[in-house]
Amino acid sequence: MNNIKTSFSVKDLENLSGIKAHTIRIWEKRYSIFSPDRNENNIRSYNSEDLLKLLNITFLNNFGYKISKISSLTMEDMNNLVKQIYSEKNSSSLAISSFKYAMFNFDTKLFHETYSQLAKTKSFEEIFYEVFIPLLDEIGMLWQTATLKPIHEHFISSLIRQKLYTAIETIHQKENYTRKKVFVLYLPLNEIHELGLIFINYLLLNKGYSTVYLGESVPMEDLSDMKLYFEEIHFISYFTIQPHADDVNTYLHQFYQTILKDTPNTLHVLGKQIEYATDKQEKIAFYSEIQNLILEL
Repeated sequence: MNNIKTSFSVKDLENLSGIKAHTIRIWEKRYSIFSPDRNENNIRSYNSEDLLKLLNITFLNNFGYKISKISSLTMEDMNNLVKQIYSEKNSSSLAISSFKYAMFNFDTKLFHETYSQLAKTKSFEEIFYEVFIPLLDEIGMLWQTATLKPIHEHFISSLIRQKLYTAIETIHQKENYTRKKVFVLYLPLNEIHELGLIFINYLLLNKGYSTVYLGESVPMEDLSDMKLYFEEIHFISYFTIQPHADDVNTYLHQFYQTILKDTPNTLHVLGKQIEYATDKQEKIAFYSEIQNLILEL
């Protein structure tokens, strides 16, 4: 384990564990589970070891152990009890906690150890759906509450991206592209959140489809050039932060006029920004979840 220390407020601990700050304070006072530092204004601050302890307490508490019992355990006993009740059924919950801890401590070894443990009982798709997607959703929430710093997201995203590329490389080695549809995957200009799109690329390749992966921040004029190479294209995109809410309908209208009109081409869109797509365009479909997209294709 590395020695990087990260300072957390009680509100940060609430956001990371799901345990209310008021409850954390009560546990701290009644059971002495933490000994936080205090500044000159008597404001508590907690370190990464406190975070790990709280994540373990939360895990055990969710499985019926009372805080009075948990508080009497040493950290070693607590860790052993967590491992004892570990099973395939609850592995996703524990893994998400481990990945969050690895993220805040920049602990690459813990990330890979946690992933390897999951891979013993789950397929790559199951890990992504059951662990990585909920983890990324939590990261989005942590952004909104200012608990997360950009460097933490970059770190964990890079590690997940490595797993995606490894899985894709395994498929490429099989060279089993048997289906005729062509999918072009891209993110709109200034959109950089591509993990979901890379996962869709993996799923399509695994089903035997041919894909053209263009990646992040692709101008529309470059997408229009794709019509020179393929007679029918199914574009797939993820609108996480771009286009801006005020520009979503304009973007989709321009996409239809420039790329879809009078062609067999289609556009399939996921992501938070699609909630602002009020003007429905022909040949453009929206999906709230990746599973729904894959089932329809």
